Amino acid sequence: MSLASSLNTANSIFRNTSQQTAVVSTNIANDGNENYVRRQSVVVQTIYGASTTQNERSQQMALLRQLSSSTSQQSAQTNLLDGLTSLSDALGGNDYELSTSTFMANLQSSLQSFAAAPGESALASTVVTDAIDVANSLNDATKSTQALRAESDAQIYEQVQSLNKLLAEFKTVNDTVVRMTATGGDASDYLDRRDTLLKEISDIVGVSVNMRTNSDMVLYTSDGTTLFETDPREVSFVRTYTYDATVTGNSIFIDGTAVKAGVGGNTDGEGSLAALVQLRDVVAPTFQNQLDEVARGLIEAFQETDASGLNPLPGLFTWPTGTVPTTGTVQPGLAALIKVNDAVRSDAGGDPTLIRDGGINGAAYVKNTAGSSGYTELINAYVDQLSADRAFSADADLKTTSSLLSFASNSIGWLEELRSNATAAEENKAALYERTFQTYSSKTAVSLDEELSLLLDVEQSYKAAAKLVSTVDEMLAAVLEMAG
Repeated sequence: MSLASSLNTANSIFRNTSQQTAVVSTNIANDGNENYVRRQSVVVQTIYGASTTQNERSQQMALLRQLSSSTSQQSAQTNLLDGLTSLSDALGGNDYELSTSTFMANLQSSLQSFAAAPGESALASTVVTDAIDVANSLNDATKSTQALRAESDAQIYEQVQSLNKLLAEFKTVNDTVVRMTATGGDASDYLDRRDTLLKEISDIVGVSVNMRTNSDMVLYTSDGTTLFETDPREVSFVRTYTYDATVTGNSIFIDGTAVKAGVGGNTDGEGSLAALVQLRDVVAPTFQNQLDEVARGLIEAFQETDASGLNPLPGLFTWPTGTVPTTGTVQPGLAALIKVNDAVRSDAGGDPTLIRDGGINGAAYVKNTAGSSGYTELINAYVDQLSADRAFSADADLKTTSSLLSFASNSIGWLEELRSNATAAEENKAALYERTFQTYSSKTAVSLDEELSLLLDVEQSYKAAAKLVSTVDEMLAAVLEMAG
């Protein structure tokens, strides 16, 4: 080997080790950065026989797709569980002390006590107080249900805004990746950013990834709608600011296709949008239907009829229209409107003993015509009505024939079963995400021990090159000395 070739070899080693050192240093600096994919500088031979370094990125596209999918699934499940938990909390938590079912049981008990001593006006007042608690519980549960819908709608709006911003940035980064890949540049930093954007997008909507020439990435939603192909597709949503039982929220459109709501406690939705739509348009409205059916059942159970047994009118419980709702048909928003009739409320100038005697709607509706203080027929009839089977709407997603007390309890059971399924599914999907993330990280993340080991190898290469230069220098000095 000539002295010139020896110097060229040393120079090549210095250049390569410099580049390798830079890559290793960058890797070490990003230890713990979950959005950074490890680089490695590989020495390759050119067609002319020279050695040079080429940066390679530890990309794992199959694992990235799996991570994106598990991110979407966990996001949807977490959002659904949060919404169900807020509804459960509105009922008083695990003991359900604020639920209508609990207050109805108290009302039944106070009616039975009143029936045992119908001459005690204090017991009549207790019945009225318990009835007010029942009506208030329905009013409050409706407020909580509609608040959940409004909150979900607001979150949908924020998520749509975020998604459009992410897609706009995704285009900029993807265009840069395609251009640099086509021209032979190092697009590693932009690939990292694109992967990060993909994970953030997956948190909002389920994503399917397709790769094209020059690392061009195309995104579809989990149901096949195009989300990004060269340019981002429009994601549109019009927010609804105020909700009640009669209001229907607007759809989310991606490239003209509406986002579907997830189904079930173990939701099949992917991404937060699907879960939020499920809460807003499926879970909360169904629970509202159940509340409205309980309210309708109460008005029906405590209705008054005239002496002929006809012309029914609301009795203990009423609502603004002053009529008895149609049996077995949901009256949207009734749970928000139900109240105790002023005719029996002492604080409104009413007489609580009308519960015993009848006549809340006037003299034609009086049952205790003799004015007996021991009259119990009407009170016992009310107690029986709470336990009697009656028809309920199938829209409430519960048994269509049941007692009012059972229906109210079954409503809690419906919610808790859904929440239980959602809790179990959230734990499973969180575990799946964690395993997927750990597998992805083990293939793409920086290992500090490995990088330090590589740094030692680079150091040895540098020392060898330095020794070679030193030897060449000594040889040149000897030649010069011999030449005089």
